[in-house]
Amino acid sequence: MRYVCDAPGGATWFRIETEAEAEAEAALMRHAVDKYFRRYEAAARESYRAPKGGASFEQEIGLKDHIAKAMPMFVTLRADDGAGLATAMLPPQGREQAGFRIVIVGPENGDPYIAHERAIEALARHVHLNLPREACYPYA
Repeated sequence: MRYVCDAPGGATWFRIETEAEAEAEAALMRHAVDKYFRRYEAAARESYRAPKGGASFEQEIGLKDHIAKAMPMFVTLRADDGAGLATAMLPPQGREQAGFRIVIVGPENGDPYIAHERAIEALARHVHLNLPREACYPYA
């Protein structure tokens, strides 16, 4: 995981970068973030086009960077003791994208805004996105 930003109360946002991290997040938070991570990573991998004329061993040189840019950002909010508090799926590169549904959930798909609204606001400021509960929490 990669550090994203700090949040109030000693919590921290981290970016989930691998399938193993997504699986660990799903197990910790008891939801299906890993399913969505795999789906979007596969779509990003499928959309990759290697540079023409490159040697065969160079075909995947830009793949990792392409995947990071093409797939949604998956982030997790962790307490200072490592406890999972919330998981968010943000648009690729953290930029507004027409038709993209931002999702933010807590453990067992619970409402993270009840206890962590200030932390979500900190993430919103950091990524320059509006993350209101009514638009981001799918079970409201």
